[in-house]
Amino acid sequence: MISPHEITIRVRYQETDAQGHVHHANYFTYFELGRTEQLRAAGRSYELIEQEGLHLVVTEIGCRYFSSCRFGDSIIVRTRVVAAKGVRVQHEYEVLRGEELLAQGHSTVACVDRDGKPRRLPQWMRTPGAPPD
Repeated sequence: MISPHEITIRVRYQETDAQGHVHHANYFTYFELGRTEQLRAAGRSYELIEQEGLHLVVTEIGCRYFSSCRFGDSIIVRTRVVAAKGVRVQHEYEVLRGEELLAQGHSTVACVDRDGKPRRLPQWMRTPGAPPD
């Protein structure tokens, strides 16, 4: 299974709303960055997965907000795989400014082929103990 991962992002001006706070929808972009960089840190990438004829598509996503961040803030996005079996991977996220928890999120991605048909996750992605192919 893929190890937990964290990245640091500096909030860009275009991510903020008229009040100068990060617009709520941008947290989903931060989660996507977290998943992408977590795969890269594991020695894989979306490009390699797609070359194997597979795609990871979001089937569910959610976020709970606690505090806002602003342009120029340095934030940490922590990404953790909770479960990976069958055709799905479940992630949890934390967005922090220093030690302050700004948001918590979750998502589920499904593995599909080029035609959009569900496909079993590659073995390297599965939770230990998940059935082999």
